[in-house]
Amino acid sequence: MMRFLSGLVLVAVLSGCNVANDAADRLARDQAKAVVNGVVEQRFPGVNAAPVTDCIIDAASAREILTIARASVSGVTQSTVEQVLDIAQRPEAVQCIAGNSMTLFGG
Repeated sequence: MMRFLSGLVLVAVLSGCNVANDAADRLARDQAKAVVNGVVEQRFPGVNAAPVTDCIIDAASAREILTIARASVSGVTQSTVEQVLDIAQRPEAVQCIAGNSMTLFGG
């Protein structure tokens, strides 16, 4: 019985860690999205930035998302812009953006 309870406690603790990690991931992604959205809006005026932003975020690694998210606090630099544009040129981002092309100009 004691082992069972210890196991339940361990599962509960690990679940709590997963919830905290998920929340941190969502926060970082949201902050990174704000930065990427601003870069897309600045570089491509008139384009619906949201679908492009989603494609770029989905193509970015966790480390890149964290780096971009930091720019929401420290400020967007030329390095940040270059990183966003580099990610946007990856095949998976290009395919995603092309797949969303009907929504890019409000169509």
